[in-house]
Amino acid sequence: MTADSDPDPARVTVYTRENCHLCAEAIDTIERVAASLPRSVAVDTVNVDADPALRERYGERVPYVTVDGRPQFKYRVDADELRAILQS
Repeated sequence: MTADSDPDPARVTVYTRENCHLCAEAIDTIERVAASLPRSVAVDTVNVDADPALRERYGERVPYVTVDGRPQFKYRVDADELRAILQS
């Protein structure tokens, strides 16, 4: 099921920066977990360098991940913990 066809997909937002290897790892983990679940997951990325307010707020503290608007992870995403959050 895709996020477009699911009336209530989980919304995951990843705050990133360019050339951030931890951000790439976090996105890979999120996509891998999302693909294994029956619930659809919409994943958005936000480059904090593109917005001065976000750059000020997050700076080097990326990746920063929210699920349905709630902060969940900073720097690394634990696959098992993410799976539990998305299944709840």
